[in-house]
Amino acid sequence: MAKTIKKLLSSLRKADEDYELIKDGDVIGVGLSGGKDSSLLLYCLYLYQFLAAGTFNKHFKIIGIHIDLNFGEDDFAVLKKWFEPYDITIYEEKSFIADILKRNLKNDAIQCSLCSKLKKGAVIKAAKQLGCNKVAFGHHGDDAIETLLLNMIYGGKIATFDPKMHLTREDITFIRPFIYAFESDLKKALKELDLPKIKSGCPNDGYTQRQNIKELLHKIYHTYPSAKENFLLSLHNKEQLNLFDLKNNKFDK
Repeated sequence: MAKTIKKLLSSLRKADEDYELIKDGDVIGVGLSGGKDSSLLLYCLYLYQFLAAGTFNKHFKIIGIHIDLNFGEDDFAVLKKWFEPYDITIYEEKSFIADILKRNLKNDAIQCSLCSKLKKGAVIKAAKQLGCNKVAFGHHGDDAIETLLLNMIYGGKIATFDPKMHLTREDITFIRPFIYAFESDLKKALKELDLPKIKSGCPNDGYTQRQNIKELLHKIYHTYPSAKENFLLSLHNKEQLNLFDLKNNKFDK
């Protein structure tokens, strides 16, 4: 097994142990966009099945779920063929999400937030139909840090997404097993495995606020190499959380 894959599996195991992401008997639908993050997550969860069964006596199933957004994506069959030797069920569904987005432009551009909402909704619907009780997405540590800065800059709040979140109305749980993994390791693993990457076809690809934040963080990491690990640590280091406490503030008289 390649060194980088072992590192990703180690981070996945730690996330599972810290947040109890996966339980015995789970059926997990993996949102499979065709990009490196989701494709590697599907592969790593496949490997983790054997580790979890042997080490924790924990057995779970995975199903890859690909929603074609109809943006003119590259041929998904190439990626599906790569997974054939691993006997992983992959479900495909056509959608009209691109058409909906094009009819709801904002400032003549696709709304990324609306796209994300529609994609999640489509994956949840498919997962429920396939008997899944959980949905896994490939968001990683860098995504969490970027989301934190986006919320602080544009939303005035200190917040990012959760490693695990139960949706009461849909009665399904979101998990993000790569929460402790970094994008640099995902890119290395992609090359080591020769895993094909499917281009989304989205006109916003590479031209978003998130991309701007990614470039800003790259400059910070270049100057302060330890910042990346510490940014991620700060997201779960609640013992060191110290923010303004307006309600409990006592003024000297």
